[in-house]
Amino acid sequence: MPYQKPHYEHLKNKWTDRHRELQKILWAKHKNSLDWLVNNSKQLVVGSLGGLILLTSPAIQQLSKPSISFANEQIAKNIDKKVFLISDLSKILPFQMRALSTDEEEKIANVLSRTFGIKVTPELNGKRLNRSYGLIGAEQHLARYPGDNMDNHFDRQEDANKFYSSGMAHGLGAWGYFAPSINDFTKKDNEKEKYYIAVQTFLIQDYNKRVAEYRDFFKFRKMLVVNPNNGKAIVAVIGDSGPSEWTGKQLGGSPEVMDYLERFDGSQRGPVLYFFILDPEDKVPLGPIAI
Repeated sequence: MPYQKPHYEHLKNKWTDRHRELQKILWAKHKNSLDWLVNNSKQLVVGSLGGLILLTSPAIQQLSKPSISFANEQIAKNIDKKVFLISDLSKILPFQMRALSTDEEEKIANVLSRTFGIKVTPELNGKRLNRSYGLIGAEQHLARYPGDNMDNHFDRQEDANKFYSSGMAHGLGAWGYFAPSINDFTKKDNEKEKYYIAVQTFLIQDYNKRVAEYRDFFKFRKMLVVNPNNGKAIVAVIGDSGPSEWTGKQLGGSPEVMDYLERFDGSQRGPVLYFFILDPEDKVPLGPIAI
């Protein structure tokens, strides 16, 4: 009678083949991103990426194929998806901070739309901002309704401890209060103020000739704001106009927006991408958005 392999050996071989297949898919699909990771490993957090870098070293050749396959599978599970976004954006964004070209904007819009599963664009209804990539600065809290102040601004003590020191702007946002009164104030109004950005509407071409049109269009318009250096993204609304051109910044963010994106004003300030979100049915929620 011919020798027959035990059942467990058959299963082991199938599992090994499957690992190899996963390995090939991972490296075929993300080769450019993985190559980028190796070349930029010093910029990334050591952890799950350590195993990825290990795979590129000569020592890995001494491991058995099943061991390599298993390592690849574990790394594929642990790699933060934001790493691939960072890699994709790094190939498009200019080295020096400047306004993006139409071609660059189109490519970035495609990357962001694909990554976050929502449609974003640098231009909407024939309207665009003066920039879609710029330095962001810290803004203060805005009054949400008549009588709003820092003592009743937060729902949670944790948020008060974290953001109270940012203070409240002396004047209103460019579009006034978020609600006409405390009785009309809703959860959505609260989120609009919490996740707002200020953009330089006054630098848009022909703005002074079409003030009413642009005012109505940009009021609380949703935008996707992305930190290209860490892959963090947030859905915000345009809640104010600014900052002034002399500041050297192109937009501002609420304390909560700045905190989540890990963008800090002053010497540590950095750039963000900000694109319009196509959301006619208002289905995209405000706040941090996952890949």
